[in-house]
Amino acid sequence: MTAQHDGRPMTVMVVDDHPMWRDAVARDLAEAGFDVVATAGDGPQAVRRAKAAGPDVLVLDLNLPGLPGVEVCKEVLADRPELRVLVLSASGEHGDVLEAVKSGATGYLLKSASTEELLDAVRRTAAGDPVFTPGLAGLVLGEYRRLAGEPAPTAADQPAVPQLTERETEVLRLVAKGLSYKQIAERLVISHRTVQNHVQNTLGKLQLHNRVELVRYAIERGLDDA
Repeated sequence: MTAQHDGRPMTVMVVDDHPMWRDAVARDLAEAGFDVVATAGDGPQAVRRAKAAGPDVLVLDLNLPGLPGVEVCKEVLADRPELRVLVLSASGEHGDVLEAVKSGATGYLLKSASTEELLDAVRRTAAGDPVFTPGLAGLVLGEYRRLAGEPAPTAADQPAVPQLTERETEVLRLVAKGLSYKQIAERLVISHRTVQNHVQNTLGKLQLHNRVELVRYAIERGLDDA
């Protein structure tokens, strides 16, 4: 069965400096129906190939020669902000997790995860859902709450907050509460595609790049408590 994204095979790139691990992950993804369009074994190679191949999801190790994974993430997302990045790392250190999220990763999975957990994480990452190994999600949310509590820089020429529709605000509030797109669709009795459209529209209006930034924006405005 082919993994689909927007009606076509879902494309994935795997970056890891250990050839056996990299090949095994790529093989598991290909056997599950993903289209593995590229692999890379070091940071600079990862940046070049990700820009050339344009995958839907980048499965990225953090510990890379030549350029650290967080820098790869920043560089690739600067070129292709619509790309989803799932970090697959041996490290569960809080600092590594937060650094990865701040660099733009939308998910963080430990290498101790099962093949099924990895496949599910890649699918959910492609759909825009934040995916974290159990125990790490609370850490990330807590960090964004802390950041939201810090005073924001004020500027006299700060642009007015873009106007969201009532439905977009409703979807944003549920995103901030940690619901998946599927759960939001069921809650609002609308299609999964409609939820995605509302989120994409909201990202565009707010000039944000991914769902993690969207959650932070919502928490800053107290929407998760509404």
